[in-house]
Amino acid sequence: MIQRSRAGAAISSTQAVQMMNHQHAVLVDVRTTEAYNAGHVPQARSVPLGDLEKKAGALPKNKPLIVICDVGRTAIGAATRLRAQGFTDVVTLEGGLKAWLTAGLPVTANKTGA
Repeated sequence: MIQRSRAGAAISSTQAVQMMNHQHAVLVDVRTTEAYNAGHVPQARSVPLGDLEKKAGALPKNKPLIVICDVGRTAIGAATRLRAQGFTDVVTLEGGLKAWLTAGLPVTANKTGA
């Protein structure tokens, strides 16, 4: 079940996977670049919160957006900001990356070479 609040809808990790598979939803990771590189959901786009307004133009307005952070709190504010920029189908991942990991879903890391 999708939970709605004043800030919008929050979905479970299972619902996020379904939206990505069936609705081609785009996962927007608003954590820092360092946190994203350390581990993120495969196919997630890194759009750090501080760059959100600047980089939002590169996000598709014709697909659902799922906003993710560490535990879900930062994503709520980011989703509100995206809606203010004209994105209409925006939800957050309830519990953030922590909930994704708890559900046993995959993450990947960007390896930096020396």
